[in-house]
Amino acid sequence: MSTAMGMLPLTLPVYGCNTPEEIERLTVDEDLSDIERAVYLLSAGQDIQGTSVIANLPFLVRQNPAETLRRVLPKVREVLHVAGVEMQLTAAVSFRTILQEESVSIHTYAHSFLQVILLHLEHRDAGVSNAWLETLLSVIEVLPKETLKHEILNPLVSKAQLSQTVQSRLVSCKILGKMTNKFDAHTIKREILPLVKSLCQDVEYEVRSCMCRQLENIAQGIGTELTKSVVLPELIELSRDEGSSVRLAAFETLVNLLDVFDTDDRSQTILPLVKSFCEKSFKADESILISLSFHLGKLCHGLYGIFTPDQHLRFLEFYKKLCTLGLQQENGHNENQIPPQILEQEKKYISVRKNCAYNFPAMIVFVDPKNFHMELYSTFFCLCHDPEVPVRYTIAICFYEVSKLLNSGVYLIHKELITLLQDESLEVLDALIDHLPEILELMSTGGESSVQENKLSSLPDLIPALTAAEQRAAASLKWRTHEKLLQKYACLPHIISSDQIYYRFLQRMFTIVMTNNVLPVQKAASRTLCIFLRYNRKQEQRHEVIQKLIEQLGQGKSYWNRLRFLDTCEFIIEIFSKSFFCKYFFLPAIELTHDPVANVRMKLCYLLPKVKSTLKIPADKHLLQQLEMCVRKLLCQEKDKDVLAIVKRTVLELDRMEMSMDAEQLEKEKQQSDGRPMSEKSFEKKRRDTKTPTTLPKSIPISVPGPSGTSTPSTSKEIKKSKLIRSQSFNNQAFHAKYGNLDKCASKSSTVGYTPSVSGLGKTSVVSLTDDSFRTRNACSAPTTFSPNASLPGTSRGTGNSVDPKSSGSKETPPRKATLKSRKSNP
Repeated sequence: MSTAMGMLPLTLPVYGCNTPEEIERLTVDEDLSDIERAVYLLSAGQDIQGTSVIANLPFLVRQNPAETLRRVLPKVREVLHVAGVEMQLTAAVSFRTILQEESVSIHTYAHSFLQVILLHLEHRDAGVSNAWLETLLSVIEVLPKETLKHEILNPLVSKAQLSQTVQSRLVSCKILGKMTNKFDAHTIKREILPLVKSLCQDVEYEVRSCMCRQLENIAQGIGTELTKSVVLPELIELSRDEGSSVRLAAFETLVNLLDVFDTDDRSQTILPLVKSFCEKSFKADESILISLSFHLGKLCHGLYGIFTPDQHLRFLEFYKKLCTLGLQQENGHNENQIPPQILEQEKKYISVRKNCAYNFPAMIVFVDPKNFHMELYSTFFCLCHDPEVPVRYTIAICFYEVSKLLNSGVYLIHKELITLLQDESLEVLDALIDHLPEILELMSTGGESSVQENKLSSLPDLIPALTAAEQRAAASLKWRTHEKLLQKYACLPHIISSDQIYYRFLQRMFTIVMTNNVLPVQKAASRTLCIFLRYNRKQEQRHEVIQKLIEQLGQGKSYWNRLRFLDTCEFIIEIFSKSFFCKYFFLPAIELTHDPVANVRMKLCYLLPKVKSTLKIPADKHLLQQLEMCVRKLLCQEKDKDVLAIVKRTVLELDRMEMSMDAEQLEKEKQQSDGRPMSEKSFEKKRRDTKTPTTLPKSIPISVPGPSGTSTPSTSKEIKKSKLIRSQSFNNQAFHAKYGNLDKCASKSSTVGYTPSVSGLGKTSVVSLTDDSFRTRNACSAPTTFSPNASLPGTSRGTGNSVDPKSSGSKETPPRKATLKSRKSNP
């Protein structure tokens, strides 16, 4: 349809409309206001358009509440009388949204919406009825007491009568359960409790069961005394009901209300009921066994202390029987040969054993941890070796709680830990490793506060089990489990010896970083590798790992490995001291400014602020100079526009950073420059009398030697010179957020007229433009190599213009999409 006709299609997509006539019926005048359009569509539109209007009703109320309530809501009431299921469900949700958003006052909401909600509570469609009931229950939470009494409670008296439909009485049960705590005790006793009793004795078992489940909410609203005198007798009667669902509801409600009753009620009334329920459960439906097994923990807690020794033993035997329910029928037949009813029964038995595993920690408390070996170890063994994954998964989740409860007796379940670590299901392994560090710590300390010297010498199979678990996770497609396992292995330095980690785990971490195809897994392995290195005290082993990281990652042929080297550098900055990073990894990291792959240079730019944060002045001023030269090279010679944009932002961030300074070293240098030796005693007094700042003050720029290695003057003349240069480079050259001069530098690499303070030296140090050693070379050049620590291999990577991009930018592992922007190196 032409827009020249002043008509626009409805924004809601309408599928299946192919003819002009169909499109014509679903278009409205574009000049209509939102309110007018809504009224028109509700009056003359299609059902799909009316549903769209009702879905947007919260928006209309927010935009214009008065007009929406006056003009749109009456139309909504009209269409709902004949609306289909979809429109009814949409209306219930919209009404609830308007309530939650508080677009109108509660008084206005009750006046405008409450009657519409009550009218549709008994809709013939159960889904629609439940949707409106949920909305009403939300409204009951906020309605004032008087409105509740007149609009809901009074009509409820007739709605709860036997003459009404089953659906009406079910709705009444749920409303009563929600409304009880809104009234005073007198109103509850006179008007609500008679309705509750009537519904508990309803002729339909569905109504009795529904009302029974509401008794928990009612008990919380009426207090202890009325609960004992009114609710408990009803529960006792319902627990003997002929309907199994009613008995089940009564049992679960009793369990949930155990804390309300005193010791006499629990021992004289509730315990006999529970005992009878347990005895009859095996003869009843398996659904009752499922509920009973699930609530065993609450029963143990609620009835603890009132069992006689005989009752205690019988209840424990009942639990053990549930833990092996269905296992005696295992016959190894093919599932296709088993009748469907038997398969369904076995599924219920699996649920029972799963619930028993869930309640196992509570049963340890029930028998006392010191009796675990005699009373429950064999049951625990069965649950850990259960043929069904859901059971083993649940006991793996509970393993940490069991370990804590056993405390010094934790050694009793060493073998079960190994069993679950070697489980064929990765779901079980995933559940176990959530608390693996805590479990291993308890195992290594034997539950005591002091660590054993031999560290898990009583568990020789632990290391093979851990390595096998990692290999199994690596071979699967569930990389999240693999990632989590690698993260948890960071606890191993506290559990096993450094040599065991070096020979059994460290090389494996390095292999994962080098070869795995999943980035989160690689990063997890890299971080754990750094932690292993952090706690390794053997210099030869540490030196070997550092060499491998630099040579095989930092100088690797694959750009992917070089990216992972930068990840590793970030972890090292986080985990190690600043001096450690500066000693071994600072120069190899910034050397990647020469990398031929844009993604590597870009990632390095993001890392540079963290790299600079590791420096201390004046001890690391030579490294600061190297950093400045590398950043200047990027700024002046970078041809990739994306990398250049990151470089410019990084320059500003580096310039804003304040350098850490070594106050003691500065004091020593000052004394030496004055020609006076300083004794330890006088220096110590000077250090105490002077507050040591954590960062270099802006008023004390530190000059860094130029590339020719000139000395660092510390006189007031040099300070004035530094300030003058900073003023020239920022004020006269107009260095601002638009990067005007940065672009000029990047386009004219041979120009000497401008030297930006690229590494933050505007706040700490600058390189003088009058330095002869700097003036004789290209202003934007930088050293192509560096000389690292003599004990480590030097890097030999060339600049981005001299290295073959095909050889240096290739990846040895299978090709993948780069994390950042992949592009070829600059020729």
